[in-house]
Amino acid sequence: MHAARLHALAWSGLLGLALLSPAAAQSDGATQAAIRTALTQWMADFNAGNADKVCSLFAPDLVAQYRGQPERGYSALCDMLKRSLNDRSKTYTYSLAIKEIIVAGDLAVVRLTWTLKVRSKDSGSEVSSDEPGMDIFRRQADGSWKIARYIAYESP
Repeated sequence: MHAARLHALAWSGLLGLALLSPAAAQSDGATQAAIRTALTQWMADFNAGNADKVCSLFAPDLVAQYRGQPERGYSALCDMLKRSLNDRSKTYTYSLAIKEIIVAGDLAVVRLTWTLKVRSKDSGSEVSSDEPGMDIFRRQADGSWKIARYIAYESP
């Protein structure tokens, strides 16, 4: 009788996991969509020069690492972004290519490439750089997803 009870428990556990899997997949899909929307909105805000909105994608405890530059926290990164957007001698434009989004509970990892174009308003010259990287999103207390860590670098 004990073995039969264990067998029944094992099957009910497997059934429970099977039933939870579609819900987890749906939740992952919703999270992926929310993150994709947040990244796209950030790109639109940045490209529109909305300096007051460019920090909304980042968590207050952000740690940002761009190869060859010092590690930055939330304030330092936001200050740099706002200075760039307020620089009237240049126009900055980002485009985005998301390669994958992996969700694991309250964390998500996004492999992506940002392409930055900087145009000088005086000369009209333009410089473009591809910036592959990984963004680690964390679900915030309010349910939103924000970047808590990122690593990026310029392609050679």
